[in-house]
Amino acid sequence: MALVTRADTVSQLSPNNALPWKIRGLLLIRDQGLLALFLAIIAVFAFWGAPYFLTLPTAISILNAAAIASIFAAGVAVGIMTGVLDLSVPGTAALAGVVTGRLLQEGLPVGAAIMCGLLVGLVVGLVNAVVVLRGFNPLIVTIAMLSVLSGASLLIAGSYNISGLTQLVFMGTRTYFGIPAPVYIAVVLFIILTVFLNFTRGGTRLLAVGGSAEAARRVGIAVNWYRILGFAISGLCAALGGIVTAAYITTAVPSASVGTVFTAMTAVALAGVPFVGGRGSLPRVGLGVIVVATISAGLLLAKVPADWSSVVTGVLLVGGLGLNMWTANTTSKLLLASGDDGAKRGTR
Repeated sequence: MALVTRADTVSQLSPNNALPWKIRGLLLIRDQGLLALFLAIIAVFAFWGAPYFLTLPTAISILNAAAIASIFAAGVAVGIMTGVLDLSVPGTAALAGVVTGRLLQEGLPVGAAIMCGLLVGLVVGLVNAVVVLRGFNPLIVTIAMLSVLSGASLLIAGSYNISGLTQLVFMGTRTYFGIPAPVYIAVVLFIILTVFLNFTRGGTRLLAVGGSAEAARRVGIAVNWYRILGFAISGLCAALGGIVTAAYITTAVPSASVGTVFTAMTAVALAGVPFVGGRGSLPRVGLGVIVVATISAGLLLAKVPADWSSVVTGVLLVGGLGLNMWTANTTSKLLLASGDDGAKRGTR
């Protein structure tokens, strides 16, 4: 039995399979509004942050910052598309970085240490999933896990930073053809996840579970399995982000950076991913991260106090959520009105 997608519903409600111009306009705002915002931000800081903003070093710096943040955002986005918001991401990142750093100090080969760090993320994701599937609230579970992981990271590191991780420079500070290594890692990750979500049966089913778990269950999809998969991907991305962060600063910091998840959530909201799950575009999530990184860099070059960057991130998060709610509610009303009009014409 095939799932009826949102696009199918829109097509059925719209006469002659053509969307009304108002709905097309709303969808254009949702899909292309982020790009317009990005171009507007560049135009503003081209003057406000002159003469340093429109330079190659600034562009590379923005890309590097966005690349690291986008690794976390990818995991958060996939979790949200599955219908679950994973707030344990900062703790997972901290623990994965600390475990990798500690194992490198003990003389373990680099590849093995990185695999152990990634395994930490996978285990955290699986534990989160198992507990949530037993009926516990996902937000409470992941917040509790964040506390557990933060404490575990401090215990393993002895409450001190693990510095001197020069073995990881190949995936942190090193550049290839002038582009920092984290950019390549983020691009590869986004390509893999985008292909999975858009061109595989597993990705389609994962999104179906996020859109309506009950409907997915009725057509025979193993809902619990795909929820576990969503948590596992989120945990793996968080661990990878933690390891790349440690590689970039050659130091594993045991304290969890809560701002990480808020930056990721802001990018997801700006990308138009509904927090109820079911759909989303990872390339737009990547652009959302670039927007946040561009604003932070622009404010810094404009000599605005760094604290304002956090303020702007919060405003963007609320604004993105508000725009998502407005476009979704307005589109639904217009579709219903269009369907009613079509039904009336059909009875004449």
